[in-house]
Amino acid sequence: MFLTAILIYLGMLVAFSVWQSRSTKTSDDFLVAGRSLPARVLVFTLLATWIGSGSLFGGAGLGYRAGFAALWQPAGAWAGILLIYFLAPRVRRIAKYTLPDILQLRYGNAARILGTLTIVIAYTTIAAYQFRGGGRLLNLVAGIDVTQGAFITMMFCVAFTAMAGMMSVAYLDVGNGVMMLVGVGAAVVFLILNAGGPVPAFEALRPDQVALFGTLDPWRDAGAIFLPTMLLLMGEANMYQKLFSAKDEGAAKRAVAGWILVTIVVETLIISVGVFGSTLFPNLTAGESEAIVLQVAVSGLPTVLGLMLVCGAGAIIVSTANSFLLAPASALMRDVYLPYVNPNATDRQVLFATRAMVVVLGVAGFTALGYFATILEMALWAYTMIGAGLTPALLAAFLWPRVTRLGGVSSIVVGMGTTLAWEILARLRGGEGEALYLWGIPTIYPALVLAVVTLVAVSLMTPPPSEADRTAIK
Repeated sequence: MFLTAILIYLGMLVAFSVWQSRSTKTSDDFLVAGRSLPARVLVFTLLATWIGSGSLFGGAGLGYRAGFAALWQPAGAWAGILLIYFLAPRVRRIAKYTLPDILQLRYGNAARILGTLTIVIAYTTIAAYQFRGGGRLLNLVAGIDVTQGAFITMMFCVAFTAMAGMMSVAYLDVGNGVMMLVGVGAAVVFLILNAGGPVPAFEALRPDQVALFGTLDPWRDAGAIFLPTMLLLMGEANMYQKLFSAKDEGAAKRAVAGWILVTIVVETLIISVGVFGSTLFPNLTAGESEAIVLQVAVSGLPTVLGLMLVCGAGAIIVSTANSFLLAPASALMRDVYLPYVNPNATDRQVLFATRAMVVVLGVAGFTALGYFATILEMALWAYTMIGAGLTPALLAAFLWPRVTRLGGVSSIVVGMGTTLAWEILARLRGGEGEALYLWGIPTIYPALVLAVVTLVAVSLMTPPPSEADRTAIK
């Protein structure tokens, strides 16, 4: 029954995408929806992009183990969205296609290429753990092997994204966003009422589950999940690409305002399912706890509510995978293929090549699944890569006129390099867990500090930027 519901829901998505794809006639339609999206559509496509398997499995699983202290992870995103609210009109005014386009405007071609490389590495990882999430979903509802289920999910998401493009993805995300909100909202209400109401539901929890930090160490754990999430949000290529798709600056700003509200609601509800689900299904291992939302849907809710939650889970996985395949494919197209491989490409060639890149990235993401133990571990690795590698230089491009080209490029190199080196050394020393530690320090701290120090120091030691560079982003 649960598998049938998922197939019906996904079939509806495909049917809508086929119908909508008729309006995808140019590369602008495929990449930025013809710059026509109203605020009401942007709100839900931003929500559906951000809420993915990292929240559904990683966030809910952490909620199961640590209680409401797991909200430190999504709280990082909420803080990041607040800053983006003030930048959104400027982003739309630039009217580019990808985040590396912004880096190129301020720092030149080297930053553009490095930005593309960072996005491809991090976003392929994020797409990959959507596939793993789909594998777990199919395993629980249909008994399909997790790896086989991940492969099936990858095939569906790759085909769907290659066919749809931004125009279809954005409008489909309205339905996906509503399905998320209704599914997890109904689940939390039922869990609370089934426990006898709000007071008995909270009384059934352990004291640490309702404490500010719970079992998390403020430095090693809470900070290590808050900072990467916040920094990823502020350097999130999908967000910039979707703000480029807004019909005007006002729509972009209104959409971000709505986005923060619905994101707070949905992420709090997802973690709440994990927290209250811990009283129904105690003693799960760390790996098992990441499937607590699905466990609640299949075994803890009435059938109708369970079906809604399972479909909501499917919406979360598919919508996020779509976006995190489309963004790196767009970056490779705009920032590598067109300027360096085929500058005279026709619009038809651009569409074909972008779709081919979606396929290649999907297969690459699937092969990366064996390198990470949990979805949350994959999420923190990818978040740190973007947060330390791109976000400092990106924010400086908007907020610090004194930053120089060499300062921005050096910051990207140091942020990326430190993230890679720290994680590799931590693994070689036998590090395990959701955030890998070297000498007791999570990767985000040295990567971020060194990236920011490099940005400032190199900029101050090199000649001030030209007037053209300072005014490239107005």
